[in-house]
Amino acid sequence: NHFIIFPARPGGAPSAELSRPLADRFTGIGCDQALMLEPPRRTGTAAYYRIFNADGREVEQCGNGARCIARYLRERAGASGGDLVLDSPGGLVQTKLKGEQVSVTMGVPNFDPASLPFDASGEAYVYPLSVGASEVEIGAVSVGNPHAVIRVPSVADAPVARLGPSIEHHPRFPKRTNVGFMEVVDRGHIRLRVHERGTGETRACGTGACAAVAVGRRHGLLDENVTVDLPG
Repeated sequence: NHFIIFPARPGGAPSAELSRPLADRFTGIGCDQALMLEPPRRTGTAAYYRIFNADGREVEQCGNGARCIARYLRERAGASGGDLVLDSPGGLVQTKLKGEQVSVTMGVPNFDPASLPFDASGEAYVYPLSVGASEVEIGAVSVGNPHAVIRVPSVADAPVARLGPSIEHHPRFPKRTNVGFMEVVDRGHIRLRVHERGTGETRACGTGACAAVAVGRRHGLLDENVTVDLPG
């Protein structure tokens, strides 16, 4: 997916009035998320980054964004590889660069509903969720940011445009949520589409991929190593 990376201006964060026009693909630069770099706040880290979705709202984490930041910082330093630790509202992220590949360690998935937050009486593998006149079953997990994951027979026919916004803004998600539509091809392979909070459907989502695999693993559907295919 598509990012703008820029250093923080003196005086604080970009407002929604700035980040929304930047994200517009017709009159601005165009992006899914704007990533703002600040000086490190903890020793041993290369930078602190903040994430603003296309609607101008700040969110906690962005997996693919962290990968782009790591490569951006390495290229500015004239280096082609190595490890960097980044800091963010969602916590520390360990990054590793090797040639053209950038990988990130996203931490341990948190299934506690309060971590998203999600309004539930207790932790469960599956939650029924009333959406309009229908009811869907979701898995809910935080990987630094909130995700609802729905298993579908085929991502090609998944009702992303219809259910994505409704679940994102569901009252049981007081801070809204990302919504993943997961097709299990086999125990080592899934297909995924993600409606991202504040942006809509994107061509890739790193935290969404981690969330879908975490939910699939918890439901006993997937092995330890899983290939995730996204539109991008």
